[in-house]
Amino acid sequence: MNQPYDNTNRGGIWKNDRKETDTHPDFTGNLNVDGVEYWINGWKRKQDANPKSAALSLSIKRKEDRPQGGTTEQQRAAEGQGKSGFEDDGDIPF
Repeated sequence: MNQPYDNTNRGGIWKNDRKETDTHPDFTGNLNVDGVEYWINGWKRKQDANPKSAALSLSIKRKEDRPQGGTTEQQRAAEGQGKSGFEDDGDIPF
């Protein structure tokens, strides 16, 4: 008998095919931490950035905290998701 796949403490991130501006994330996906679902967004390091800076900057938001129907550009910027680069110092839950 097949056991259901346990996705606890796992996640995935894929290329964002809906990116329209530089502030949109390069990658989007989801993450499960201790049974809690999160959205994850990632931005690649800019070509002219310091080579010692992180190659990928991440933003993680709890799925139940995001309004249904997506967010506007203003809402993403207010949440720190509209940033490109690496100035986001948000808490990462792991």
